[in-house]
This record gives sequence, C-alpha cells and structure tokens, in this order.
Amino acid sequence: MSHRRIPKRKAILAGAGAVGIAAAAVLLPNANASQSGSEDERTAPRKLSAASAADLLQQLGRQLGESYGGAYYDASKQQLIVNIVGDDNDVEIEVKRAGAVARSVQNSFSTLKSATRTLSSEATVPGTAWAIDPRNNQILVTADRTVTGERWNTVESAVESLGDGVARIQKSKGEFKPLLEGGDAIFSNGGARCSLGFNVTTQDGQSGFLTAGHCTAASEQWSEQQGGQPVATAQESVFPGEGDFALVTYDDPNTEAPSAVDLGDGRALEIGQAADAAVGQEVFRMGSTTGLNGGQVTGLNATVNYAEGTVTGLIQTNVCAEPGDSGGALFTRDGNAIGLTSGGSGDCTSGGETFFQPVTTALEAVGAQIG
Repeated sequence: MSHRRIPKRKAILAGAGAVGIAAAAVLLPNANASQSGSEDERTAPRKLSAASAADLLQQLGRQLGESYGGAYYDASKQQLIVNIVGDDNDVEIEVKRAGAVARSVQNSFSTLKSATRTLSSEATVPGTAWAIDPRNNQILVTADRTVTGERWNTVESAVESLGDGVARIQKSKGEFKPLLEGGDAIFSNGGARCSLGFNVTTQDGQSGFLTAGHCTAASEQWSEQQGGQPVATAQESVFPGEGDFALVTYDDPNTEAPSAVDLGDGRALEIGQAADAAVGQEVFRMGSTTGLNGGQVTGLNATVNYAEGTVTGLIQTNVCAEPGDSGGALFTRDGNAIGLTSGGSGDCTSGGETFFQPVTTALEAVGAQIG
C-alpha cells in the first residue's frame, strides 16, 4: 500500500467525556474444556463472542482449503457459522469439533473472491459497490440511484456472467459518496467538517488520531471549531485506492488524547484495542452529525466505486450515517475499535448502506497503535 505524504503541520484534541459507560460483560468460551462426554456433547456449537468467533475462524479457515465457503457470526445464537462446499465428512467433523456450526453451500470462498476480481475488471462503474455476503453465500452487488441506462446494463451483464447463484444485484435509493461535512467534530481550514475516529500513539511517541483519508484530501490543518485555530496536521493519507484513512498528529506535544469514544451527554466508552470485524457482528458508530447509531456488519473486503475513485478493503454495514460523520468511530459494545466511517448512501431517517475503513489495516499502514 502506498501513501500520499502530506507536509507536517498541526492537529486536534479528541474531547471525550469523563464518565465511562458500562460495557456489556462477555463470557469467552473455554478453549480447553474437558473432552469427556459423548461425541454429540463434544461437537455441540460453542457460544462465542464476535471477537472469539473471528479468532476461531482464523484457525479454521487455513485448514479447510477449497471446502471453505465463507463464514459469519450469528449474534442471536452467539455461534460461528462456517459454510462448507462438497460432502467431505472429515471437514464437517473438524468444523463441529472446533465448536462452529457447519452449513452446506454452493460456492467456495475462492470462487467468490475470483468473481469479485471479475467485477473489478468489468463493472467498475461509479455508484456501485460489492462485498461477499456469506449468509447468502453470494456476492452482493449494490448500485445507487445514479446507475442507470448503459451503466446499469454493464453492471447487470457482469453479474449475469458470473453464473447462477454467484452474485445478486440490488438497487439503492441513495447515492454512494464520502460523508464529508465521527466522535467529535473536526474542521478543516477550508471549512469542511468531518469526525475524529480514534486517538492513537505513533511509532515515535506522538499523540494523534485516525480519520478518513478523503477528509484530509480536502485540507492538511484541522481545528476543534469552525474557523478556529488549527491544532492538528495530517501526516499520511490514503484515498482513493487501498483504503480511506489518514493519520493526523497534534501540534502540542502535551495534548491529552484519551483512548475513548465520546458518546455524548457526558458519556464515553474506553477503547482498549483494535479488532477485525465479523459479518453479523453488532457494532456502533459515533459521528459529529448524527451521534450514536448501531447496526450490524453485513460484508467484508467491500469495494466501493465513488465518483472520486475506487476504494477497496472496506467493511460494509447497515449502520446509518450522514455528511459530517466521515472519519468517525465504528466500535463494539466492549470497547474494540473496528472502523472509520468512509461513505455510503441514505441517511438516519430512511437507512442505507455504509462503508468503513478497517482500523487494524490503518494502524498497520501508518505504524500507530491504540492507546
């Protein structure tokens, strides 16, 4: 991944309330449970948190090979559902013994990944997006209201070329665009408004924060108030391309930068670490325009074709967002940093689709850490 280097200047304070909210207690399963009992007892699905389900999937995914057809988290049952292609009984037993639920499907994960590459070469039309939907074992292709006529025909033809049951296409009522206008509001010297994502510490010990890359593409200097004195400066930014994220550092080395998300009304949630998203996972978004909203992760490794360019590797959700929420924090109830608001369609009245930059990827790229 390459970065567009931005000259150093100045950055901004994340104002988080002093009062924390109580995070939901999560009982993690005991990976070393006794192996006594019947085979049915040993292969019964385990109750998992979304984070522990993601860990389990990392272990399983490497072992299943071409039989693997994707996976998702069933939040209502607290179970990991693993899609399996074919009738290899050994693979099914392996999945069940790991504590997951085995589910027979048509398409392998490698088939779906190959199909996304075909879409990238044949259907990169502004106003479209696609992501693997493991719950339906398909690629979900979404076209916004601007995709009509020949452009719609191009996308529809590309979807049909993938074969029966590989992908489906749906129409969005809104328009895909970066939500430039989070956590706390931040303002550029050009008047643009975005949201602060998560405070971080850089490799050289500086305090800073992550926000959306399309925000810093509009301006290098940022302040806490519209028209205010700049207090932070963008250092690295990616947009469009392999992500939508930026690192901004505070000018004042004594700036207090708590590892927390401001939830409004004097409340804050401590953020302990960054974590990868899981399809089906419950998540919350904080933005300076619409405040606190929740929903579910619906897709991973999403590609979005904004008018400004194509962005890959995003998280897709059904959490609402509006202009000004760009860069804001996506997180879990128990304080894991998941994503940064990139863009989407719709609003917080009618709903819509929204896309987020994974925090883990952004941290690795800029060499920073949470806390």
